Amino acid sequence: MLAAVLAGLVLVGGGAGIGWGLAREFGGASSLVPSSSTSSGSSQHQSPLEPQPQSGSSSSSSSLNLQAITSEVDPAIVDIDTTLSSNGFGPAGTAAGTGMILTPSGEVMTNNHVVEGATSIQVSIQGDGTHGATVLGVDPSADVALLQVNGVSGLPTVHLANSSTLSVGEAVAAIGNALGEGGTPRATTGTIEALHQSISVSGDNGATENLSDMIEMNATIWEGDSGGALVNSSGQVVGMLTAGETAGFRQTSGSIQGYAIPTNDALSVVNQIRSGQASSQVLIGPVGYLGVEVQNLNGIAAAQLGLNVSSGALVVGLVPGGPAEQAGIPQDSVITAINGQSVTDTDQLGTLLHQHKPGQQVQVTWVDQSGTHTTTVTLTTGPPV
Repeated sequence: MLAAVLAGLVLVGGGAGIGWGLAREFGGASSLVPSSSTSSGSSQHQSPLEPQPQSGSSSSSSSLNLQAITSEVDPAIVDIDTTLSSNGFGPAGTAAGTGMILTPSGEVMTNNHVVEGATSIQVSIQGDGTHGATVLGVDPSADVALLQVNGVSGLPTVHLANSSTLSVGEAVAAIGNALGEGGTPRATTGTIEALHQSISVSGDNGATENLSDMIEMNATIWEGDSGGALVNSSGQVVGMLTAGETAGFRQTSGSIQGYAIPTNDALSVVNQIRSGQASSQVLIGPVGYLGVEVQNLNGIAAAQLGLNVSSGALVVGLVPGGPAEQAGIPQDSVITAINGQSVTDTDQLGTLLHQHKPGQQVQVTWVDQSGTHTTTVTLTTGPPV
């Protein structure tokens, strides 16, 4: 289960990846992206961040000096509180998670699902108050996001270690904004139980998403720890807390065992965002918004709707006043192509749409009971990823 605290909203989705659910809404990063981004969505080109070699790893959690570790790490751990958009399909709400400061200028790494669907983001820094933040870029499939905290400088940073040298049995500590309560981060200790794990993660509406190369540890984590730090005995960050196992999702009592994204994997995404190199997976700057809620088409749905098509993205909802509705794309139709490129499922639809920016036009082909249609749609800026 995703280790984030949410209130008042069951996520339908905000673009791609974690939390999309069976019904996925195709928006993209919106005005949360700083205005300094170029019109093509590229951020400033910056040198890559490099992890340090691991030092002083321990094989016993009882040997960890938790006080020394937290005094080193806590100043660079932040609380992230967001306001979530309705996305045109449901009520708004709030969410809370954790982040890690990577640069003195305020770049913060967290999970994509912590900020997914947010219309505003507030970051609380120990000793420096609460500041607004913007999304620099995300990789929803990897569940990694990079934020920029506004109006800060000279911040403490975490020390990232090379996660490729981790070993089973190594002692670790998990540090995060447990239960979204804010204040001093909560820290627990444990050991690494397995490496390179593939897991299926349940989102807020019960849909699943697959994550690979995960670190499994028995350090206890809670909802709200998402985006927090998994650290070694020297206080170096070796992973980002992301998911956990629990008997009851969204419980506010009881603990859960968890999984973390290895530092090297998360940093690879961060460095691509910092380089300004967008791809089908890494989204930088605002991306085109179609305003549809879709599901993968199956044979049963096609037969029930009387559609002469076997694959595509079934439109199950339209954002009122959105580009798709204005273009006349109806509910219960199936989108089969974008600019002549075949759409066989919702993932492919997202990949094709995310190659375009707000204001650009695309040719959308769909099938309904009356046949096949193609029209030109002008994409807009929609809810953030």
